[in-house]
Amino acid sequence: MPLIVFDLDGTLIDSARDLADSTNEMLATFGAPALPNAVVLSMVGEGAKKLVERAMAASELDPAEPAALARFREIYDRRLVVHTRAYDGIPEVLDAAATLMPLAVLTNKPEAPTRRLLDALALARFFRWVIGGDGAFPRKPDPAALRHLVAAAGVDPAHTLYVGDSNVDVDTARRAGVPMCLARYGFGFLRGETGLDAADWTIEEPRELLAIIQKLRQ
Repeated sequence: MPLIVFDLDGTLIDSARDLADSTNEMLATFGAPALPNAVVLSMVGEGAKKLVERAMAASELDPAEPAALARFREIYDRRLVVHTRAYDGIPEVLDAAATLMPLAVLTNKPEAPTRRLLDALALARFFRWVIGGDGAFPRKPDPAALRHLVAAAGVDPAHTLYVGDSNVDVDTARRAGVPMCLARYGFGFLRGETGLDAADWTIEEPRELLAIIQKLRQ
C-alpha cells in the first residue's frame, strides 16, 4: 500500500494572505513599509526564522534583530486562520485517498499551529502522521523526517509520493529517494523549481492528484 506525504502551506492550504499580512505587520512595528505579497511569499518555505530574516533584509533592517521572530510569531498566531483556506478540491482528494492509503503531513511550520490549522479546516482526520518543523527532525530539505515517515508506514521509498509546491520540497523528496508531485498551483512555486525526474509528476490543481493515486495503486 503506497504512502502519500503532503507539504502544508501552498499545497494543502492557501495561507498566502495571512503569511504576507503577518510579515508586513511585523515589519511595520520596525517602521518599514509593506513588501508586495509576491515578494513575501517567495521567502516562504524554510520556516518562520528564514522568512523573518529575509523580510527584514529586504526591508533594509537587521536580519538578526532578536525581537523580530517572536513578534512575527505572535502576530501570525493571531492571524492564523483569518483568510487561510484549504485549496479547492483538497478535501475531496483527501477523502478519496485516505480510504486507500495512509496519509501524512510534513511541513517546516511548527507542529502546534499546523495542528490548529488542520483542525480548523476539518482536515486533521485524514492524516495518520503530522510532523512539524520544530520536532525531533531537522527541517526540510533535510530528508530525515520524510525517511522516518516511510519507515513508519512500512513502505518502500519508491512507493511513496511527496506532494509539495516548492524547490525545498523537490530537494527533500530527491534526497529521500521518494518520487515527487509538484503542486504548481501553490505559492512556493514562486521561488522556482529544481529539475524533476521521469518518475515525478506535476499538477496544476489538486483534483489531478486523483489520477496519480490510481496509478500508485496499480
